[in-house]
Amino acid sequence: MEAKSVKESLVSIAHVMLPQDANIMGNVHGGSIMNNIDNAAGVVAVRHVRCNAVTASIDRLDFHNPVFIGDLLTLKASLNYAGKTSMEIGVRVETEDLITGEIRHTASAYLTFVAMDRIGKPKQIPPLISETDEEKRRRSEAAERRKIRLAEKKNKKHKG
Repeated sequence: MEAKSVKESLVSIAHVMLPQDANIMGNVHGGSIMNNIDNAAGVVAVRHVRCNAVTASIDRLDFHNPVFIGDLLTLKASLNYAGKTSMEIGVRVETEDLITGEIRHTASAYLTFVAMDRIGKPKQIPPLISETDEEKRRRSEAAERRKIRLAEKKNKKHKG
């Protein structure tokens, strides 16, 4: 299986937020933003594995600034880590007020996806090539988060 670089799967997606994305006061629903995060990460995952990939987990998601109807929501997603069958994708969400040009950091999240074969079983994925210092830093940090997630999973099984 041939390794792939981070740049081969990264994606930037933008959406103008519309009334159906928001409450009656014009604030975009957090669930709408979460859906966009999951979709952007899913594109990165499928681009890397070129098969079905499903969301296994989403790490902590904090909203830093509100999003309003008419704002441009931009999601920048890239692969941070690739294991045997799973991968971590980082998504940064920014919001632009199209009138003023102000850009705000809205949210960031790390999602774990698992590649699936045609019968729904986890499938081996291509290794990841981290080329830049930034990509190497992200890979190292993702590996640490993976260790924490696996330890938490193991602790739950023992308590459970």
